[in-house]
Amino acid sequence: MVVGQTGALASVGKRPRRSVAQHARYLAARHVSGVIGAVGILLVVLVALLAGILATHSPTATDATNRLLGVGVDGHLFGTDNLGRDVFSRTVYGTRVSLIVGFGVSLVAIVAGVAFGLVAGYYRRVDSLLMRLMDALMAFPGIVLAIGIMAVLGQSLVNVIVALGIVYMPRVARLVRSVVLGLRERQFVESARALGLPDRRILVRHILPNTWSPVIVQATFIFAEGVLGEAALSFLGIGPPPTIPSWGNMLGEARQFIREAPLLMIFPGTALTLMVLSLNLVGDGIRDLLDPRLRRRL
Repeated sequence: MVVGQTGALASVGKRPRRSVAQHARYLAARHVSGVIGAVGILLVVLVALLAGILATHSPTATDATNRLLGVGVDGHLFGTDNLGRDVFSRTVYGTRVSLIVGFGVSLVAIVAGVAFGLVAGYYRRVDSLLMRLMDALMAFPGIVLAIGIMAVLGQSLVNVIVALGIVYMPRVARLVRSVVLGLRERQFVESARALGLPDRRILVRHILPNTWSPVIVQATFIFAEGVLGEAALSFLGIGPPPTIPSWGNMLGEARQFIREAPLLMIFPGTALTLMVLSLNLVGDGIRDLLDPRLRRRL
């Protein structure tokens, strides 16, 4: 009788297993904002992939006879800019530049930051030197440091990615270092050292996988800040060349005509705002999903 009661209690306390579809619906219900952000990012990616189909005109073709046209005039959905270029087509093609820059900046910042963070957190001899270097980079305002790097490297899309990647790399390095400092004294790391495993293998096989959760969350926010950083540099005239249709270039050129044609700034500005908002919502959702305290409730 006691055994039967114990089995019944065990069956009552055990959670029923959810199917994959049920688990997905449960996560979507708990993280509505993350789902909304993911849908927004998916739409941006689709627009970037289908830019050649969606664009009604060439994004770089000029027409001096059709300058500053209004919305919907002569087949221009968003009108034209000061050089007669189609604003809708330039906005659509600008999604490609923003995605390329955001992904590139995240990649550079994550790869360099993880490398510096692993070395600084694991080797105490170089910890102080590397962290003082990171502190020196973080002492400069981000946009000022990016402007200085662009002044040295020159004006190009690749240099924008490198400059912004250097700007955001220190925060990743400090984040990874803080995680490695806690992992370095854990029992599984000491066991790996006792077995005689080389430091490189310990870092790659045992420590690095435990740093990915905070790094992935940080990558989403760096992606968003990279998009904003490119727009800021382009607005100041030191981003990608003006021949490349980007939202920052469009905003920079439109500021001279904000009284005559305010829509020239509204359309690319709205696209930039929605993309950054979607990225932040996705980052918040990923952070909640990777939180161990929340995972235990799922």
